[in-house]
Amino acid sequence: SFRRIRYEAPRDLRSRKVHIRFHRRQPDAVVVFFKGERMGRAWPVDLLGNDRKAEDNRREFRTHGVAVVNVMSSPGAGKTTLLRAVFERLQGTLRAGVVEGDIETSIDADRLAAVGVPVSLVNTANGFGGECHLDAAMVRSALPRLPLADLDLVVIENVGNLVCPAEFDVGEDARLMVFSVTEGEEKPLKYPVMFRSADVVIVNKTDLLPHLDFDLDRFYGNLRDVNPGVRVIETSARTGEGLDVVCDWLTSFTSDTRDTADTAGTGSS
Repeated sequence: SFRRIRYEAPRDLRSRKVHIRFHRRQPDAVVVFFKGERMGRAWPVDLLGNDRKAEDNRREFRTHGVAVVNVMSSPGAGKTTLLRAVFERLQGTLRAGVVEGDIETSIDADRLAAVGVPVSLVNTANGFGGECHLDAAMVRSALPRLPLADLDLVVIENVGNLVCPAEFDVGEDARLMVFSVTEGEEKPLKYPVMFRSADVVIVNKTDLLPHLDFDLDRFYGNLRDVNPGVRVIETSARTGEGLDVVCDWLTSFTSDTRDTADTAGTGSS
């Protein structure tokens, strides 16, 4: 923040000392420098405007009777591999589609599309400034490329980042956070906004626990310090541990969300 205005930095520079200069040709932007190196431009963040667009998205989803889960994690936590395995299990049970967020490439989108799931890709470097998160407007831009009328569930796979995605409502009904045991048990304390915003935390890559110096009990203690009531599911996409539990949660969540939307619609008519 600067002069009571919050800016979206070109990189994750939270808690770092930076220098800024105003941009000569774009007065709304500032140029960020870290350790003498030019990081790029930072733009003001309009969170109120984002929230209004998120509500527009939510109305669009409800119109089509679609439940929406925002899936967030750090890079490399395994959320794409996990989702691919989950979608394979849900075939014929739940009609799911994906909004895939990445800064560059279609690698993850292609991996999910290969299991027969409709995918709408948003590369944030393509017209959205290369942001390290999805916001409501980006998700909105992806919706015309999904067959919403034919879906029960939309999964928004957010850009891998433990900071910014948690701060932007995109119109979801729930947030699912994927945490890998390779990341360290202190992460809930270092990134409390992310862990506090989650409705469900998946502890992933549990097959690696015998090979790591990772204190699972300490992690759970740290997690409950920031989000006491959060549901936790332990998984391994490699061994299949916990995947049926994730499928069951998604199925029941989708059913409950659609029933709630139907009841609200009946009550307002």
